Amino acid sequence: MSDNATAARRSAIYLLDQILGEGRLLSECLAAGALDRLGPEDRARAQRLTLETLRGLERADRLLDNHLNRTPALTVHNALRLGAVELCHGEAAHGVVNSMVEIVGRSRKHGRLKGLVNAVLRKVAAEGPEAWPKMRVPRLPEWLREPLIMAWGDDAIAGMEQAHFNGAPLDITVKPGATGPGEALPTGSMRMQDAGQVSALPGYDKGDWWVQDAAAALPVRVLAPQPGEKILDLCAAPGGKTLQLAAAGAEVTALDVSENRLERVRENLQRTGLKATVVAGDALEHQGQFDAILLDAPCSATGTIRRHPDLPFAKDGSEFGGLIELQAQMLAHAWTLLKPAGRLVYCTCSLLPDEGEVQVEEALDQYPEMAVDRDALSIAGVEPGWITEEGGLRLRPDYWPDRGGMDGFYIACLNKST
Repeated sequence: MSDNATAARRSAIYLLDQILGEGRLLSECLAAGALDRLGPEDRARAQRLTLETLRGLERADRLLDNHLNRTPALTVHNALRLGAVELCHGEAAHGVVNSMVEIVGRSRKHGRLKGLVNAVLRKVAAEGPEAWPKMRVPRLPEWLREPLIMAWGDDAIAGMEQAHFNGAPLDITVKPGATGPGEALPTGSMRMQDAGQVSALPGYDKGDWWVQDAAAALPVRVLAPQPGEKILDLCAAPGGKTLQLAAAGAEVTALDVSENRLERVRENLQRTGLKATVVAGDALEHQGQFDAILLDAPCSATGTIRRHPDLPFAKDGSEFGGLIELQAQMLAHAWTLLKPAGRLVYCTCSLLPDEGEVQVEEALDQYPEMAVDRDALSIAGVEPGWITEEGGLRLRPDYWPDRGGMDGFYIACLNKST
């Protein structure tokens, strides 16, 4: 048994404990240094195991329930869940079972349950791989599934859940004049199904491209930045849209409230050789006048579950009301920063209409000088069925099912007449 494999599994169990027990997002755990003691390969493995377990959690629990009289302590339960997912994904039973027994056995609090772990996982190893593909696609929790069904219908949600279960390939945006690895998508992004270590891919060190989901790359294409334009990127971190704007030759101000998150923006600007003014500050207090504004507003992030399966488990929807109010406030303030005849792209990586379509409908009622620019959506790869009644662009994970889906996004281009 590999000590490194056991270390990665132990770290994955810790991450599952934090997500499922403490309601912490995976990104928060990683930012706090949860995997800093591991080498690069083991960090990547621990993250992959965590994500695979969360995606398959419903199936794992159904398999385990057949062999448990009562639910064990969370850490033990998560060890069993991780082991079940690995076994059903084809990992050798000997290595998985022994590793989980060792991890639980070394715990002062739970060591006495190592026999249970051994017995249960050996039963799962015998029956799980055959049963796994016959089980239903894991569903979203009801707090999220119900409003999404109301918005999009049963068939669409089934497609989204399949996309979430499949996970996400790696998409990149290539700098103008450069080349990048992968297969070209209709909207211009490049996609790789099994990319491996990102920093080892050709062109990364040269700064030829950056990681950015195909859906997340569309707001800037809708904005259509021009060389020399003064453009404000509100809520800019982690910086993919800032890089797009800068690559188009715009004079970009990248603003975000988080100084720590802006460090990633600066790193990406340095790696790609692109330039932008990076500012830490509150979007509701920033001042100035701009030719164009990109507002990627804070939101529920429900459109990113295929890449972030921790979200439905770490959240419960209680923050939605506050986020919706904040989005309206940010849109209202951003509108005051836009020059006459300017344009503002409002977008959120959300599947909830209240964070997208409804926000724009209410803004249009409030500001007589605001108009939706439908022509801005006439860009390569955008299908007519994605355009909404009020003139926005609705993207969903169940789109492009044969290509690997896309993030859920809402995008609208708003023109200012005076």
